[in-house]
Amino acid sequence: MCRWAAWSGAPRYLEEVICDPEHSLIDQSRNALSCKTAVNADGFGVAWYGDRETPCLYKDVRPAWSDPNLLQIARHIRSRHFLAHVRASTGTATTRDNCHPFTHERWTFMHNGQVGGYEKVRRRLDNMIPDDLYGHRMGGTDSECLFLVALAYGLNLHPRAAMARAVREAEALSRYSGVAPHMRFASAWSDGTTLYAARYASDKFAPTLYYRQFEDGIMVVSEPLDEARNCWVEVPQGHMIKVSDGAVEVVAFLSEEELAHA
Repeated sequence: MCRWAAWSGAPRYLEEVICDPEHSLIDQSRNALSCKTAVNADGFGVAWYGDRETPCLYKDVRPAWSDPNLLQIARHIRSRHFLAHVRASTGTATTRDNCHPFTHERWTFMHNGQVGGYEKVRRRLDNMIPDDLYGHRMGGTDSECLFLVALAYGLNLHPRAAMARAVREAEALSRYSGVAPHMRFASAWSDGTTLYAARYASDKFAPTLYYRQFEDGIMVVSEPLDEARNCWVEVPQGHMIKVSDGAVEVVAFLSEEELAHA
């Protein structure tokens, strides 16, 4: 499984998340503690928002700890809103296009998890992406597919409902394939102003997700960046958070009606 971290608040240097903490994202890329895969060396990526509406994106296939350019970028770039990810592939190739985050216009998305039986249902999942978005399908991951399907379902207008529908329908296809676990989903997505993150699974083993409130903003992570565990709040399984204007709102990810059709 992958590891990721996101920041929303006053401008911070990327190195304050990627490099500096005792259990930084770079440390997690070779020593993750809260997932089955301790090493996340199948590429990395970081997206950040500056003066423009759309994010800037830097990613590569090398392990995060071995890329000197990442260390330079992290040391010199400061942003009020950024998302960073280290990847452990669940079967798709280690290529730049398969590295997270994924971006489209003003949106950024990254994911930790999988769609069960993806290779059996990949064509059906791809068919859910409309033609006007399919040209933006750069890689071959289930994560990128979920993102594009959510965009098609109205992510711009309904950030929760669109993502929940994409996850629910992908889970239904996985059940059709007969390969479990059908859905593992811990994800973050943002339009550069509001940060969303959700934790969901088709069983009781949802990937971990935490957030922490600082004086100058909110950090959202796959696993805590330090040993101050009592400062990190775990997002309940089946829930999501909305981070906006320094506040965190916790809500159910799927409504009762959506769960009934999952």
